[in-house]
This record gives sequence, C-alpha cells and structure tokens, in this order.
Amino acid sequence: MQHTHLGRTALEVSRLCLGTLNLGINMSKADSFQLLDEALARRMNFIDTANHYGWQVHRGMTEELIGEWFAKGGGRREKAVLATKVFNPMSDWPNDRGLSARHIIASCEASLRRLRTDWIDLYQMHHVDRNALWEEIWQAMELLIQQGKIRYAGSSNFAGWHLVAAQEAARRRNIVGLVSEQCIYNLITRHVEMELIPAAVAYGLGVLAWSPLHGGLLGGGLRKLERGTAVKTARGRAMVALDKHRETVASYEKFCLEIDTDPATLALAWVLSRPGVTAAVIGPRTLAHLDGAMEALELQLSPEVLEELDRMFPPIGNGGPAPESWAW
Repeated sequence: MQHTHLGRTALEVSRLCLGTLNLGINMSKADSFQLLDEALARRMNFIDTANHYGWQVHRGMTEELIGEWFAKGGGRREKAVLATKVFNPMSDWPNDRGLSARHIIASCEASLRRLRTDWIDLYQMHHVDRNALWEEIWQAMELLIQQGKIRYAGSSNFAGWHLVAAQEAARRRNIVGLVSEQCIYNLITRHVEMELIPAAVAYGLGVLAWSPLHGGLLGGGLRKLERGTAVKTARGRAMVALDKHRETVASYEKFCLEIDTDPATLALAWVLSRPGVTAAVIGPRTLAHLDGAMEALELQLSPEVLEELDRMFPPIGNGGPAPESWAW
C-alpha cells in the first residue's frame, strides 16, 4: 500500500480510501467486517463514511456498523484514519441538516456515539451550505477541535471559489481551515480540473476523488450488462451516463482489451496519476474488487496510453486549469 500526507498536514493516509456506501447494504454485516479487516491488513488505513449513509435502512446505519467493527478491538480504531461527514438531513426537522453551528456540533456528537469512538480524524462538510457564514462554520469546527472531538476539517462537493472563501476566512482566524476536498473525479467527469483542483493545490488541500469508476461504468460496465452481472452499472449515475457515453465506453473497453488491462484498474490508475490527487475513494463489495484496486497502485501509464485516454475522454474546453481552459 502506498501512503502520502493528507494535503499540507503531517497526517499519513493510504492512497486508496475505503468508501463505505456498500457496507451493510449491498453486502452482509459479516462480509462488511471481513472487507474492513482485509483492507486494514493491507495497510489501507483511510476509511470514509457519512452520517446519513445507510439511509436505505435508516440514517446513521453505516456509522453504527463501523462502530461495531471498531468495538471488536485489536487496534482497529487506533490504526484507522476515520473520515465522516455532516450536512445531509438526519430527520425532517429544520435544524437537523446543513452547516449551522448547532447542527455541526450536534451531528459530530451523534456520529461519535454511533462510531463508538472518542474522535473523528477528518470531519467533512458534505456540501456547501449557502445560508451558513464561514465565521459560524469555523467557530463550530474550532470548538470541536479544541474539545478533541475532531482532528481536521475537510469539504466535499465544493466549488473552487468555496475553497478560497473557506481558507481566507480561516486565515483571518489564524487557523488551519480545510485540509482536504472530496470531489467526483474520473475519466467521464473532469470538470474539477479547471478550477477546483488548482484551488486545492494552491491552498495545500488534499484532493480525494470519489466515484473514480463513475458508479461502475468504467469498470467494464457494458461487458457486465451484456453478461447480466452488472450491479452498480445497472442503476444510478452509471446508467444515466451510459446513454450519453455508450460509444465512448465501448471504445474504452475495446482499448483495455488491446492493452490487456482491466478497465477498472486502468480507470483507477488514471485518477491516481492525476496531479493534486491524494487518494481515490473506492467502494469494493468483494475481496476481488480490493485486489483489483491494489493493482491500480502499481500500474504505470505510458504517455501513449494517457494520450489515448485523453482522446476518448477529452478534458473540458481546451484542457488544463482556468482561464486557459476556455480563454486563448
């Protein structure tokens, strides 16, 4: 396993981050525990969840499952770098959502109870709250850090200018502010290359790429649909994108055959190779998926392969960061 620092911090995290959307939902509790144990055995120390995950059963279920796993002992909690999130509604009450100081603090304390831990390593805002002032947000985050309940604050699904606003507000308070941004990033969705990633790099934020396979579409999705073995590709983000990108995905899968590389491994290796990316958030359901992700860490992409991927999945505009991506 490869490890790196989370942005400008001294915290070391694995370059593969274990996403937990599938735990207890698309796999049994026993299989979930086995996957968590195997990931940790491979020194994949970075685990990402959110307070509302498991909403298909009840909000908070995934954190409860992880808390039960931590309670098994064996140094599980001590070895893990635990990330969770706040923003999404946890009930239909008006103050049980968003990024008010009240909700940030209450949600953190509720997550700690569900996770059966005394601290959260990375507490991420799951989305920007346009009604919340940064002064209010940082007041809440500072309090949680001072109380030892969280170690770092991060963001997710922000725009580049939101990172700037957050960090400039943090600078006025003489605090660290954000240390990471978790964003969707894959061959199909490259918008973050224009402004978000350049802003993150400029402010020393680690970039955590979620959905590196675009919901499974880049993991041999067409082939799996034809065989009737598709799980994630048959629904959600992947199915919506398939109508628009079917021919491109078909060309991609053909290219993977030509270079004798698994589509999921290639797509993940591409994300990991991108400038500014700290880690890719993966959502394996099986140990075989975990094996494939590990292979992506070792795959070196030649200039010819990168050029062909850019041809099939062109960057936005002229490519590269703004303003050159659209001007000149």
